[in-house]
Amino acid sequence: MIAPTQPTAPERVELVIGGMTCASCAARIEKKLNRLDGVTASVNYATEKARVDVTGDISPEQLIATVEQAGYTAALPAPKVDAPTEDTDADDPSAALRTRLLISIVLTVPVIAMAMIPALQFDNWQWLSLTLAAPVVVWGALPFHRAAWTNLRHGAATMDTLVSMGTLAAFGWSLYALFFGTAGTPGMKHPFEFTIARMDGTGSIYLEAAAGVTTFILAGRYFEARSKRRAGAALRALLELGAKEVSVLRRAGDSHSAGDSHSVGDSRSAGDSHRAGHTPSSTGVVSTSTDRRPNGAVEQRIPIEQLAVGDEFVVRPGEKIAADGTVVEGSSAIDASMLTGESVPVEVGPDDAVVGATVNVGGRIVVRATRIGSDTQLAQMARLVEEAQTGKAQAQRLADRISGIFVPVVIALAVATLGFWLGTGGSVAAAFTATVAVLIIACPCALGLATPTALMVGTGRGAQLGILIKGPEVLESTRRVDTVVLDKTGTVTTGRMTLLDVVAAEGEDVTEVLALAGALEDSSEHPIARAIAAGAREKTGTLRAVEDFSNIEGLGVQGVVDGHAVLVGRPRLLADWSLELGPALEHALNTAQSEGKTAVAVGWDGRARGVLVVADAVKPTSAEAVAQLKALGLTPIMLTGDNAAAARAIADQVGIDEVIAEVLPEDKLAVITRLKSEGKVVAMVGDGVNDAAALAGADLGLALGTGTDVAIEAGDLTLVRGDLRSAADAIRLSRRTLATIKGNLFWAFAYNVAAIPLAMAGLLNPMLAGAAMAFSSVFVVSNSLRLRGFRSTAS
Repeated sequence: MIAPTQPTAPERVELVIGGMTCASCAARIEKKLNRLDGVTASVNYATEKARVDVTGDISPEQLIATVEQAGYTAALPAPKVDAPTEDTDADDPSAALRTRLLISIVLTVPVIAMAMIPALQFDNWQWLSLTLAAPVVVWGALPFHRAAWTNLRHGAATMDTLVSMGTLAAFGWSLYALFFGTAGTPGMKHPFEFTIARMDGTGSIYLEAAAGVTTFILAGRYFEARSKRRAGAALRALLELGAKEVSVLRRAGDSHSAGDSHSVGDSRSAGDSHRAGHTPSSTGVVSTSTDRRPNGAVEQRIPIEQLAVGDEFVVRPGEKIAADGTVVEGSSAIDASMLTGESVPVEVGPDDAVVGATVNVGGRIVVRATRIGSDTQLAQMARLVEEAQTGKAQAQRLADRISGIFVPVVIALAVATLGFWLGTGGSVAAAFTATVAVLIIACPCALGLATPTALMVGTGRGAQLGILIKGPEVLESTRRVDTVVLDKTGTVTTGRMTLLDVVAAEGEDVTEVLALAGALEDSSEHPIARAIAAGAREKTGTLRAVEDFSNIEGLGVQGVVDGHAVLVGRPRLLADWSLELGPALEHALNTAQSEGKTAVAVGWDGRARGVLVVADAVKPTSAEAVAQLKALGLTPIMLTGDNAAAARAIADQVGIDEVIAEVLPEDKLAVITRLKSEGKVVAMVGDGVNDAAALAGADLGLALGTGTDVAIEAGDLTLVRGDLRSAADAIRLSRRTLATIKGNLFWAFAYNVAAIPLAMAGLLNPMLAGAAMAFSSVFVVSNSLRLRGFRSTAS
């Protein structure tokens, strides 16, 4: 029997689209691509990209050819390099628009002024208006005419078709009136009116309307392009955070030794080498500088692209860390604010992990690279943000469908308007004015920009604050959520044991108890021992020397410190040596255990001297975070595998009323499923491998970025920092982004619903219609840009 073949996973292809001028263009390209067998495409007008899932034998070249057949350009994205590139005006698509706009403004202002101000209407002023307006209508509006012609050749109509038809109709009518009507008569006055039209037969001219509409729409396109660029600025800034070069350590015999590109016998001193830095060579390859280290390693400056996993590199104060890695030498403070939004530097030392693009603000450290290039956390963040920005919310899909049929409908309405006015006995001028206004006022651009611009700004701002939103569907989930389940260990608590208290027996010095116990525990690798040693080092300074150390399996440790035979461990260990705790220490021990904490007894020289209390400490900001979640209308629930007493104690500290304790890792998903079956819309916050299934099963999964890659992959929102307040920030930002999208869509729909009937009724001057049309797109984008002002409470 032949086994059934498994369905092939779709291949994701991304295309950069050129030539789109409105949302109907995106809808048309999307429709063309989706007609191909095995192709599912989504085209985003704001980001000018197409995301195509291919399950058949369609090649990228066939996809590009399909887009080009529709009258647009397409190309595969340029390969990303690790080194940032300069952002210049040459890369700014609004630069050419700015030049065209400025010249059009200079020519249009006198045309409008002469039409509006009778005092400026000297003899034959109409011919000067023609002279000034012609370049605006022909050259200024050339992008619209060119796009309209291209679309016409492909049997399509877009927003450019409407603009081109409207401006050319107004200009053509004016030419006819000037040459064949009374408008060219010397001395004719032509006051501007905001009513239907100048109903003086063929004497009407619309040069100011043709030039004004062109200039207003150019202005709208320019401000739209600038605003879209600002909307994507956060992602570009994220991509440009990385270092350009790195100082690697090469040792003798290393195949990448400095001698390959720079003489090891260089006569310059190490300091000279650092001062000299590097200079671009004539071949375009960065030349390297070297520095001999005491261990025989040579420090070599290389481009970041040449760094390999396993390389050790030097990071001096003020320099960026070139890649994700582990500190192997030195200690310092790291400023990670550009990735996490956290302003307080983090102390690091040997064996601590560091993230590429963060800044060393302390001492010199040596880091071993563990992830480079596209595998770094920075690159993964940028990829998540970019994928989110190319997605579409459900409401946007509806807007896209409307945009796809919008232009033909508007043209039909314009023809109907012309027929109605002429058929009911209206003048040619009145009919013409209403028709042109209908063509000009209609704007599907705002519909197409409503969701992607808000999503671009919202996800970009989130990335700056260490909040990664995976897609627009996530925004809908945040609105509906009413219950938030919090994993305890590593989410509400720090996830590592911490020394909380030292109780000394009567007559004993607390500092001495901690000093002797800490010195002995420093020789152990047990998590509790490490917590005690770290607490002792912090409170007493350098730890004392230990002799004859031994580990007693399951009970504790023993050894000699400053001539004292010291025991640290369970009370049973001390009992084996006939050391009695006494009432005070017994009480401290029982109290700690009843609160779910771990208590360790300390004794030396035949007497019990104290009790050390150790526990997984609550994060300082967890209580505030829970209060913020409650303020958002959410009911917090703590979910943990710990015993009920320990969980209840932690929950009381942070203000959580409901606790589900003693849950096995594999049963966490079952708890989420049960809560959902009770009618709750559940968000899950976690950080461990054992949280991955629950994160995926929840209506909304929030993964702490300090956790495992599995948990991060399973979550809908990733919180780069470990601060639980980021969960509240993420929900607030998501809800605000969703509200902005809905506001944009309401404006875009309401604008068209209200404006088109007014234009058909002849109540809109074509020039004002052009200004209003341009304003609608600018309004939508500007409204989205307000999200840049979102502030985090976790900073």
